[in-house]
Amino acid sequence: MISTSARLLRLVSLLSARPSWTCGELAERMAVTERTVRRDVARLRELGYGIESDPGPWGGYRLGGTRIPPLILDDEEALAVAVGLREAALSGVLGSDQAALSALLKLRQVLPPKIAGRLGEMDAAFVHTFRPDEPQIAPGMLLELATTCRHGERARMSYRDREGKATVRDVDPYRLVHTGRRWYFVARDVTRSEWRTFRADRVVQIQSTGHAVELVDSPDPALLVSHSIASGAYPLYVTIRLPLPMDQALRKIPPTVGTHRAEGPNATIVDIGGPDADGLAKYLLSLGTPLRVLSPDDVREALLRRARELFEDNVHTQLQ
Repeated sequence: MISTSARLLRLVSLLSARPSWTCGELAERMAVTERTVRRDVARLRELGYGIESDPGPWGGYRLGGTRIPPLILDDEEALAVAVGLREAALSGVLGSDQAALSALLKLRQVLPPKIAGRLGEMDAAFVHTFRPDEPQIAPGMLLELATTCRHGERARMSYRDREGKATVRDVDPYRLVHTGRRWYFVARDVTRSEWRTFRADRVVQIQSTGHAVELVDSPDPALLVSHSIASGAYPLYVTIRLPLPMDQALRKIPPTVGTHRAEGPNATIVDIGGPDADGLAKYLLSLGTPLRVLSPDDVREALLRRARELFEDNVHTQLQ
């Protein structure tokens, strides 16, 4: 039985490797008779595989139909796929849908111990080059956080805040969100009884308690992260009015940059935080759209000053 099962998997792998095989070619590659090949093809068809055949001496077998067969990978292919998924998850190239991370979790659960060990060795050996303002997160920690989100169990998390202060808290994990620059861990803080966002790169350790929890009134994780980032602690905030409906205003100023609220059907009020008046004025000018600064006065004055300087520079350039 073991020999037959292994042979059937080998046959599926060969049929997936190229568009068509003759019966003789399959028999030669599998070191069996053509009669055995025909018998194995019949077994695969009984299992639901759409294997098509063409009659005649030049005919052959090929995978067809709409049924997708199980993915058959050898050791090197499995390792390559795992490494590729890990890099996609770390880079966020697929956005915040966590597709690469979810696929990697599923794959690691079925990897042979030998291949899983090699992947772990590569995790320890690889070093990523980040820009100075980008956080670094270990691949293993990212997978641990994703695993706690999938298990639906309360977890105990050791976390270090922006001042470097370490705390230990019980959380109910929910989702991981990637913003394009960093990962955020969305969970319900048990002690505070509220939904929170945590920088994934600041999580020191997390361990499941084995206590199953049922999450109710779960928030939109991406929206929660966006609001959390936009309402972060900045030295200065500016409030502006855009003569744009909410959907267009969100395209102009992302929700991770400002907090939006509609003012009728054709206008949007946006609060934006920044380091200082001049920095905020520079950002507002870069939007290239009409706007009105509602407050504060120092940002309004900085914006007018920058606009005046830009106008004078353009006039000077034209005169030359």
